[in-house]
Amino acid sequence: MMPLKHYQQRALTVIDQYLQALRDWRDKVSALPEDVRGAVDFPAKAWEAVGGRQPYHAKQTGAGEPLPHFCLKVPTGGGKTYLAVQTIDRIQQHYLHRLTGLVLWIVPTQQIYRQTLAHLRDRHHPYRQFLDVATGGRVMVVEKTDRFTPDDVATRLVIVLLMLPSANRRDKETLKLFQDASGFEAFFPPEGDYPAHEQWLQRWPNLDYFGDEASWFGRQVKTSLGNVLRILSPVIILDEGQKAYSASAQDTIRGFNPAIIVELSATPPRGSNILVDIRGRDLDQEEMIKLDLHVTNRASPRWQDTLADSVAWREALEEKAVQYEARTGVYIRPITLIQVERTGKDQVDAGYIHAEHVKQALMDVHGVPEDHIAIKSSEQDDIEGIDLLAKDCPIRYIITKQALQEGWDCPFAYVLTVLTNPSSQTALTQLVGRILRQPYAKKTGVPALDESYVFCFQRQASELAQSIKDGLEDEGLGDLAHSVALSDRDKPSDGPPRTVGIRERFRRFEGKVYLPRFVITEAGREEDLQYEMDLVRRIRWEELRLDRLDTLVLGIPSLVDWEVAYGYGETAETVVERERREYEAAHRAINVLFLTRRLEALVPNPWVARDIVNRAIDRLRTRYDEAVIAANQVFLAQELEKLVEAERDRLTEAIFRELIHQGKLRLVLMTGRAYRVPSRITVPRTVQQPLLHSTGRTVQMSLFDDPVPADWFNPALEAPVALCLDSQKKLLFWYRNLVGRDYFSVQGWRKNRIWPDFIAAKRSETHPEDYDTIYVLETKGDQLAGNLDTHYKQEVFALCNELGKKITWSDLGLEFPNRQVQFQVVMADEWERVIQELFA
Repeated sequence: MMPLKHYQQRALTVIDQYLQALRDWRDKVSALPEDVRGAVDFPAKAWEAVGGRQPYHAKQTGAGEPLPHFCLKVPTGGGKTYLAVQTIDRIQQHYLHRLTGLVLWIVPTQQIYRQTLAHLRDRHHPYRQFLDVATGGRVMVVEKTDRFTPDDVATRLVIVLLMLPSANRRDKETLKLFQDASGFEAFFPPEGDYPAHEQWLQRWPNLDYFGDEASWFGRQVKTSLGNVLRILSPVIILDEGQKAYSASAQDTIRGFNPAIIVELSATPPRGSNILVDIRGRDLDQEEMIKLDLHVTNRASPRWQDTLADSVAWREALEEKAVQYEARTGVYIRPITLIQVERTGKDQVDAGYIHAEHVKQALMDVHGVPEDHIAIKSSEQDDIEGIDLLAKDCPIRYIITKQALQEGWDCPFAYVLTVLTNPSSQTALTQLVGRILRQPYAKKTGVPALDESYVFCFQRQASELAQSIKDGLEDEGLGDLAHSVALSDRDKPSDGPPRTVGIRERFRRFEGKVYLPRFVITEAGREEDLQYEMDLVRRIRWEELRLDRLDTLVLGIPSLVDWEVAYGYGETAETVVERERREYEAAHRAINVLFLTRRLEALVPNPWVARDIVNRAIDRLRTRYDEAVIAANQVFLAQELEKLVEAERDRLTEAIFRELIHQGKLRLVLMTGRAYRVPSRITVPRTVQQPLLHSTGRTVQMSLFDDPVPADWFNPALEAPVALCLDSQKKLLFWYRNLVGRDYFSVQGWRKNRIWPDFIAAKRSETHPEDYDTIYVLETKGDQLAGNLDTHYKQEVFALCNELGKKITWSDLGLEFPNRQVQFQVVMADEWERVIQELFA
């Protein structure tokens, strides 16, 4: 079995202490009279007993009983699954006093599901070996389609693996998990024993049942897997727990009446009871991750140059790996992950950097054998079932778009090559964690083999650094962001960025400049509005309108396949059609799965996405036959994506406005909730070109004390607006609001936040050294006037202005509370007039 790392041993000690306190308090509460027993939350008492570092968030099972629930915060590469199996053993022995029973293991994605299932079923894998030793070899791993019996649960540790969408009961009648099914009858009273069924419903009131309490025969419990889980009170392991915090997912998971929930997450959300907090530094000290992380930026506009750099570096790493193996016998084969813009077969000639383009360049330009290259996408999976760590595996390059973002575990990955549009910041953020795991969780002593590498092109240094930082934070490694080394291939490095503070004459405003945020208040929760949790989860997808499809025109395909032979005739001097053959057209079928997958990024539940697709096809069938619809599937997928996105925005807008009407969503200024302008910002080490007035003078009224970089502004509009602001007599200060978590944004009813371009403060008429109005300004070019994005931002800003009239600054305890905030979209054809009027 795998030896425990020091931080894992410390974590298990804390878990043991909490389980002991849980057991003690549970036993104390059990001894109380029944009428007062329910008033004591024993998991909360146990949390207090072990000195939890944060307030405990109480949970209840679906049957209304106190539910122990704690989180293991473990960064990527920290061995969270091994900690989970260790925790299962401790729960079984020290808290539940049993070796058998039921464990429900819930994972968020198909990739993690397959990986976890393979590890738990492999008797040679350390996870399964540990569980076998702990239970005396009595482990049974099943899926939701498998059957098990009461005898299995009584004599074995039965682990049921379930994927999160299957656990989410948003459309429960379509999910087999909650439907009456054969094979589980032995868990329930006989079919005709209605009194027994009624007793069970009294004991577990959240069981699904047939019938009616008032009817002659009463109610009868369904023999479903969902009901089996509820009566057996499973131990729940919730992998990637941060993805299960929608209200529906939480209700369903707690509705399984678990004995205890153990959440695994690198980035737990608010409301999670973090019992164990493992940091990136712990992993680094145990030699489990490859740091430093070296990031090279190619300024060349040719992606082929970036690819060439990464190929050369991977080959150099392999030379060192061969030398290391010759010296130690330890095998390492460095792999490069290459992210491209497209992988679909129908998009090869669409003008994007495609997987096939990169594969061809690797073979033709760099002489890489074809069997060294794999493509991993939703359509093509060249690494399925392959052991990438095996010596006989030839793969050295894996090309993907986003299929490796999570649940992918190969410590031989050393190099990440990002060949995506430079404006896409998510590419680097989402894949950086895939190259951090150290082979065999042990440093080699060879510096090049103990570190990891990223190659990308045409990125701005500030955006690149932020993407890396965000990527490390998403993997739970935010405390290691200092271990990133940035370099620019085509120009000398200016060194690390530096921070600057507020100008001396504005220093009295430090920590006192606030902007309002949308805050939602419900069920005792008060926090910033979250798009997925607060808006998307409330969508009633059955209200999505498909009437736009009634005017959608599909091309009529040829009803025959044909073949033409061209050549010279006996007397012709030009090429002519010499022969033509026609064949009966091959059968065309509608691929519902293809259409469903195209909606996955817009609709969180695949069952709902499939229902939308079925509704759309049924609607089109009233005008077109099957062959026509099938022949237009790619076009239909594109139109469905646009339709669903527009409808999602319509529905979330209605939800947004209704929440405001109900008083649940407010635009507020209060301590701890309002946005506070930062005291310091990050700027380049050397500003190559500062923003200058026509006289050559630098801007003087910017809030922050440093030359403002000119490349922060679009020269056609943003730079002139900034210079105009800087010249206003009634302006007190302004600053450039960039995109990033330290800057101000507005979360509206669409997914993407609005990041205004400028924040500007106007002098008070009565207190000239203070301000009475803050303007939040978003600039838009003439070509964008009237487009959907501009219209959306204008509507959101208008709503902010309307709600802002009701805002009071008194909650902030400021000396000068009579202030206001105004939001304004400034168009290119009127910016000068608008600025002059605002500061008149």
